[in-house]
Amino acid sequence: MKIALLGYGKMGKTIERLAGEAGYEIVYTSDRDLVQGTLDEADVAIEFSTPEAAFENIRKCLEAGIPVVSGTTGWLDRYEDVLKLCKDRNGSFIYASNFSIGVNLFFGLNEYLAKQMKQRSEYDVRISETHHTEKKDAPSGTAITLVEDILETLGYSNWFLEGTPGDGIPIEAKREGDVKGIHEIEYRSDVDRISIRHEAFSRDGFAKGALLAAEWLQDKKGVFGMKDVLGL
Repeated sequence: MKIALLGYGKMGKTIERLAGEAGYEIVYTSDRDLVQGTLDEADVAIEFSTPEAAFENIRKCLEAGIPVVSGTTGWLDRYEDVLKLCKDRNGSFIYASNFSIGVNLFFGLNEYLAKQMKQRSEYDVRISETHHTEKKDAPSGTAITLVEDILETLGYSNWFLEGTPGDGIPIEAKREGDVKGIHEIEYRSDVDRISIRHEAFSRDGFAKGALLAAEWLQDKKGVFGMKDVLGL
């Protein structure tokens, strides 16, 4: 498999290392101050860039007929444009707020717990997430996926970032050191507390999931997510 890497930060470098170990070839790399290789040679593009660059990166690949796996968060105001472009170009696209297999299992656990809490109005729910200080968006895309699944199940209308005006489900976003990613959902009543938590120890889990998605996308057309890749 020949891969184009769009975004060459810590995630891009991790994907490059694991791709090499798996016998894949990186034929194109781009970042803010770097372009090397030939995009047209790629079988698939893996896009982990910035919210500002993501849409143009995805557009460029879809218009070139290259399947795209995107893990950049913070750009979803253009998501409908990507869906239309993918359909118009008969393209292939996967977006996930988190490619970690463990996190995607955690998503399922979050949905199950929310269903169990549907009739338990004595519990208040909140979400917290912690990431490294270089992460640009807050809350994380993963936290937004988690809260949207809870909103849908429990009937809340909104979420808000702690420290800003709002109502609904609160999300606390902390930025500390080089934390790879911690997400926790807490249900609290007057008498007890129930919580579930996922903590990433390295970026390898995210990169392995992205490579798995790239492999899976090779012979597909359309728009997919990690539930499709993992058969969840």
